[in-house]
Amino acid sequence: MAVKKKGETRAEDAPRRSSGDMPDLDGRKAAILNAIVTEYIGTAQPVGSQHIVDAPGVHVSSATVRSEMASLEREGYLTQPHTSAGRIPTDKGYRFFVDSLEGPGPLDPARRQQVRTFFDAAHGEIESMLEQTSGLLADLTDCAAMVVAPPHDAQGIRSVQLVGMSARTALVVVVLADGVVEKATLDLRDDTDDAVLAAAGSHVAAHVQGRTLTELPAELAPTGDRSADAVVADTLAILSQMSGGEARDQLFVGGSSRMAAAFDAVETVRSVLSILEQQLVVVSLLRDVLDRGLSVAIGTEHGYEPLASCALVVMPVSVDGEEAGTIGLLGPTRMNYPQALAAARVVGETLGQRLAESGRR
Repeated sequence: MAVKKKGETRAEDAPRRSSGDMPDLDGRKAAILNAIVTEYIGTAQPVGSQHIVDAPGVHVSSATVRSEMASLEREGYLTQPHTSAGRIPTDKGYRFFVDSLEGPGPLDPARRQQVRTFFDAAHGEIESMLEQTSGLLADLTDCAAMVVAPPHDAQGIRSVQLVGMSARTALVVVVLADGVVEKATLDLRDDTDDAVLAAAGSHVAAHVQGRTLTELPAELAPTGDRSADAVVADTLAILSQMSGGEARDQLFVGGSSRMAAAFDAVETVRSVLSILEQQLVVVSLLRDVLDRGLSVAIGTEHGYEPLASCALVVMPVSVDGEEAGTIGLLGPTRMNYPQALAAARVVGETLGQRLAESGRR
């Protein structure tokens, strides 16, 4: 999964395009289509020609708008739910609208302040902050929000320290690349002073920094000090225990209840809520969308039929240029894409900064 490297221009600064070829529309048709999508996102009501005659880039007669709307319907960008009703966008219409956006755009000042206030007050365990971040995203967008942190086993070791607690007990403190701090108590074989602990800790750190918990060597070259070597061996054993069990991504979901208000069909709501409870399905879905080079997947584009009436906004989170998770937003296809993209970008960047700061402490 590609993420930004230092000094590179980020692909996610603009909505990544659908893999399909999207035909070009002339300027007037494009303006009319984008005006219809914008209006429908805001009202959830079919859009008539009179509502958009004065929209930016349109400024033509109502008759001309009706003619262009009929043409857009024939080309598959719009549909008419009832003969006498206005038009609503199809998935193809939404895709054109999203591909026309010039990047996520700015988050409005009130929401930006909400993000700052949240992260200024966010302290404590990383898992707790990630769970609360999903709630923040849901509040910002009125979508179901997902925050995925990769398993700790997949994170490189940033530092290892041994802290003496008594003559026969030490605390092993491991800081991972995503800022998570792992701790474990080490029972020492003999009375051990701080100098031996420091030497053993430095020796371990020099050989494991940058490795993941699943890439640890079985043993290390001797230090020349028998007491230190015993501590080194026991510390390696403790680190190996930290990686025990099957590595799984951590998923935090916020705002699931908002789906009930987003869809009229009860069965659709039940289906969406059921899927959000399936961690493996959600994580795989988000990863697949990113792996296909998309930041927005609309309707059937994500390839998961139970969510055919939904859209996904997905962005990676990086810490010092390394993958540190994923942010996802799930809502109806008429979601407010500019706002969702802006919120995902700002929250993702701020979260990455906080994780980096946590890891350097």
